[in-house]
Amino acid sequence: MAAIEISGVSKRFGDVTALQNLDLTVEEGEVFGFLGPNGAGKSTTIDILLDHVRPTVGSAQVFGHDTQAASVPVRERTGVLPEGYGALGRMTGRTHLEFALQAKRAEGDPQAILDRVGIAEAGDRRVEDYSKGMKQRLMLGMALAGDPDLLILDEPTTGLDPNGARRMRQIVQAEADRGTTVFFSSHILEQVEAVCDRVGILNQGELVAVDTIDGLREAAGATGQLHVTMSSIPDGLVETIEQRGGVTSVAVEGTTLAVGCENAAKGAIVADCYEAGTVENVETSETSLEDLFVSYTGGEN
Repeated sequence: MAAIEISGVSKRFGDVTALQNLDLTVEEGEVFGFLGPNGAGKSTTIDILLDHVRPTVGSAQVFGHDTQAASVPVRERTGVLPEGYGALGRMTGRTHLEFALQAKRAEGDPQAILDRVGIAEAGDRRVEDYSKGMKQRLMLGMALAGDPDLLILDEPTTGLDPNGARRMRQIVQAEADRGTTVFFSSHILEQVEAVCDRVGILNQGELVAVDTIDGLREAAGATGQLHVTMSSIPDGLVETIEQRGGVTSVAVEGTTLAVGCENAAKGAIVADCYEAGTVENVETSETSLEDLFVSYTGGEN
């Protein structure tokens, strides 16, 4: 069964079209990255899944439940870390977690959750005294309450320092290992690349790509970089490499060849270098998710 299935969804707010004919399936147990420029429709999509907003046309299901007709069962199986949440009031962190567990009619130990998200010593402090990062950790803890089958994380690393972001990634991975489906929306592309099985890119309300990151690289014809350092650059080697398929650029930097090329061409280029002279070092890199994002969205922010 698919964890999320969105079929033919469009959403208009007056004259503004936020989503246009969106079809998207997220498989059970998958960590799915949901990307797009500001205003692309990501938050609207999440709001439709949670029945905070209803589509103009189309439908959405979570674990086979229609999000409009069965919103309560959907929410009971879903943990949400929203973006741009409001003030959490004067209650303690522990009280917030107790409330989250009660709301989901679930058993759980608030202290264990506090420890898991890294604020074990702050459970009895009022949340209004928390830092922004601590509030974000608490919100993650509330999303985790009751061991949900689906986690929806909207900009989950906002306000977190590097240690907090690392803990977030570890928790996402642990939840995936448990079989939880994670729907992960973020502008921090390195975070998405580190944890997601597949990525969907939304642009101006339309889904322009869905694939693994390697699949996106291949579909975009994206190139990586290969740096080969030699004792010296033999005559004719640059011309030989330039003639190979999949090579987009060749530059000489001292005794290092910097080659822009598709992944499939890298082995042959390295072989050319070994045949032509003495190779001292080889370094390779792939097109980043950031570069892919720009190529699919036209550089929009």
